[in-house]
Amino acid sequence: MGINDDRNFTVADILIRQLKKPSVTFNIPRAPISSSPKINKEPSTGGDALLHLKSPRKSLPKKRVQTTMKTAHSGRKDNGKVETKVKVPDVATVGDKKIKRCSFITSNSDPLYVKYHDEEWGVPVHDDNRLFELLTLITAQIGSDWTTILKKRERFRFAFSGFNLEQISTFNEKQIGAASRYLDLDSSRVRHIVKNSSIVLEIKNTFGSFDRYLWMFVNFKPISPMYNSCRKIPGKTSKSLCISNDMRRRGFQFVGPTVIHLFMQAAGLTNNHIVSCAQHSRRFK
Repeated sequence: MGINDDRNFTVADILIRQLKKPSVTFNIPRAPISSSPKINKEPSTGGDALLHLKSPRKSLPKKRVQTTMKTAHSGRKDNGKVETKVKVPDVATVGDKKIKRCSFITSNSDPLYVKYHDEEWGVPVHDDNRLFELLTLITAQIGSDWTTILKKRERFRFAFSGFNLEQISTFNEKQIGAASRYLDLDSSRVRHIVKNSSIVLEIKNTFGSFDRYLWMFVNFKPISPMYNSCRKIPGKTSKSLCISNDMRRRGFQFVGPTVIHLFMQAAGLTNNHIVSCAQHSRRFK
C-alpha cells in the first residue's frame, strides 16, 4: 500500500496510523542536583581566618560611612538619642575612702583608659606572648593614641593569632595583607610585626625566654622612680636607650628609646605611677 492510499481511509484512520508511528525522543541531560556546598570551618584567630574577612567599615556604602562617622563624632546613636558620656572623677570612691590616680587621668578620660591605668599599667609582665603583645600595641600607637589602641586590642589579638609567636612568624604576604586591611594598619607595619616575632623567637633560643632577655636589663626587679608629678616623667631614659640600642642591633623595627620607655611602663619594668597614686605602692604588694 503506497503513501497516496491514505485517501481511502477516514481521517480517524489516518490519525491512528500517525499515532502508531515510533516517536522521536530527545534525551536532554539534566544537571546533577548537588548538595549544599561544604563550608570549611575557619581558624578561630589570625592568619587564614583573616582571608575570609572584610573590614566592616570598608564594606559600608560611602554615604553610610559618612553618616556613621558623623554619628560617632557627635555622640548620637542612629535612633537620634544622645548618649550620655560616662565621666570618671579624678579620684575613685570606694566606701568612705578616696583612691587617688595619676594626674593624667581626668574626669574626661575614657573609662577603658581608666580601667587600664588601675588594673594593668605598671603591672610586671613575664609571659613572652603577652610581652610581645604589649610591644606590638605600643609600636602601633605611633601616629595614634593609646585609648584607640585599647579599643582595638581584641582585633589585634584576632589578627595575630592571640599573639602566638610561632604562628605570627609564619605569616605570608596574603596573611599580612589581610591583617593590614582588618586593622587598618599600613602593610609595612604588619610586616615589621611579623619580622619582630621572628627575632623574639631567636632571643628565646639564646636567652631561654623573651622575659629573661628584657628583665635582665633591670636586674630582674622593676625600677621605681619616685615622681611627684606626671610632668616629671621623662619621655625616655638611659635604660630605655640601652634596651633600644640592643634591640635595634638584633634587627627589631620601631623600637626607639621613647617607644621602649612606653613599653617598659606598660610591661611593669618601670613603675611610673606618681607617689600620690594608689597604684604606685600596690604594684609590689
